[in-house]
Amino acid sequence: MTQINQQRLVDHFFQLIQIDSESRYEKQIAETLAEQLGEMGFTVHKLPVPEEVSNGFNVYARLDGKLDDSIVLSCHMDTVTPGNGIEPIIEDGIIRSKGNTILGGDDKSGIAAIMEAVRCIQAENLDHKTIELAFTVHEEGGLFGSEHFDMSYIQASKAIVLDTGGPIGTIVNAAPGQQKIVATIKGRPAHAGLAPEEGISAISVAADAITQMNLLRIDEETTANIGVVEGGQATNIVMPELKIVAEARSLNDDKLTKQVDHMIETFQAAATKHGAEVEIESTRAYNAFVIADDHPHIQEVKASFEAIGAEPFTKGTGGGSDANNFNAKGLTTVNISTGMAKVHTTEEYIAIDDMVKVTEFVKHYLTV
Repeated sequence: MTQINQQRLVDHFFQLIQIDSESRYEKQIAETLAEQLGEMGFTVHKLPVPEEVSNGFNVYARLDGKLDDSIVLSCHMDTVTPGNGIEPIIEDGIIRSKGNTILGGDDKSGIAAIMEAVRCIQAENLDHKTIELAFTVHEEGGLFGSEHFDMSYIQASKAIVLDTGGPIGTIVNAAPGQQKIVATIKGRPAHAGLAPEEGISAISVAADAITQMNLLRIDEETTANIGVVEGGQATNIVMPELKIVAEARSLNDDKLTKQVDHMIETFQAAATKHGAEVEIESTRAYNAFVIADDHPHIQEVKASFEAIGAEPFTKGTGGGSDANNFNAKGLTTVNISTGMAKVHTTEEYIAIDDMVKVTEFVKHYLTV
């Protein structure tokens, strides 16, 4: 078995992370990948998305194989901020940024691994499964690329997203749904020194509601959080209006609905009690998914990890990924680790050994 070309893998990863692609500005990375995949023999389609989602496009690419199976491999092309002007450095086999930006291993480590695996397969002239690639825009902050992905191109029945951390062998088979709640409480202004009793304090209403609300860890499957509170004009004005941005997550859709209803009802009851008004926007960001440990797709993924000497294990996570949307669209999708660590921080790093290992996994999976 020919070794993964480690230098080519790292060089390509460096090239990708040095292309600025913060969320909504993925045009350059999408164009670069579309061109590279075309050169590798893929049939490439540039799939449009709404302008407010990205200045770029989703990439769908297909490489027909001789083995009687097909798989969708997926990563997102965008990064969080600060993600422009990334300067990668290697220290003792660890890749990190110079420290004033993120690294971009989330999720370009996955893209580099997939493409290196395919290059190795082609160099060795190995028979492989039909490979379908789904590279998405604007995953960070809302999974918008996968939400708008044109699924009519997808022919496989299963997918692997390479977009989580932890040891190589980590398989995320359960992730929560998320609901966003924006509550705007409208009280009544008054002079805080001369006639405070004539006002209705929006912050008092909010405080009353929040103290009665079940928040943070609700149970082993469910969480809720007040994340943003905005309001107020001056200390001598009874606060007339306040905006609260909150979220709830659960692996169980019924529990999520129940928690959201509880939060909304608590806001409404407090507003009524104080004679205020409350306007509430409640939107589902994405749905939960749970795939059974004994599902054939998970068994196949585990077998390839075992074959390369990695110890596979399934786990649930508290965060969403494109896997949530693909599962909701009927594509059975797991999310695996590329070895990325401390993502979304300027201390983000990834070990070269882990990148090689996940590339070996992809290569094995595609050729059995």
